[in-house]
Amino acid sequence: MFMTIPTLMTWTRIVAIPLIIGVFYLPLSGDTKNLVATVMFVVFALTDWLDGYLARKLNQTSAFGAFLDPVADKFLVCASLLVLVHLGRADVFVALIIVGREIAISALREWMAQIGASRSVAVHMLGKLKTTFQMVAIPFLLYNDTLFGIVDTHVWGTVLIWIAAVLTVWSMVYYLRKALPEIRARVD
Repeated sequence: MFMTIPTLMTWTRIVAIPLIIGVFYLPLSGDTKNLVATVMFVVFALTDWLDGYLARKLNQTSAFGAFLDPVADKFLVCASLLVLVHLGRADVFVALIIVGREIAISALREWMAQIGASRSVAVHMLGKLKTTFQMVAIPFLLYNDTLFGIVDTHVWGTVLIWIAAVLTVWSMVYYLRKALPEIRARVD
């Protein structure tokens, strides 16, 4: 099931990364760059929900799709965070927390899968909540202007990305605690 509709949609999130970054190198006004990057991020982020829905609806779930989906999400979030740090719209400390957690938990999940204990680090609601805050904060920070004349997206995006960072640490601690019995059993 390498080339199903849901898997192709997942690939679009990976392909989106250079496109979103490239927008900031085009000879456009700053506001136009922000708007285009924001719209692109939102559209590609929505494919995360849509590809999962379609995989279940069309009965096209696969082990490859289950592997690629979180990888695509992490690439999209991490690349967008790096752009935001480069533009001075996100704190490097927040980016380090989020990127570091993604690397650590991905490695933990891989190791737990190798030892046959992947269920102990299965996706939890805390991880989903963290992702939701990230996926709302990032387009706010990409847009970096007033929305509808009342919402300062930079302020709200900054607050939301810090909340996402706190949830990132919390979810990492949760997953590590869930894996701790297996880790202790393997180390002793």
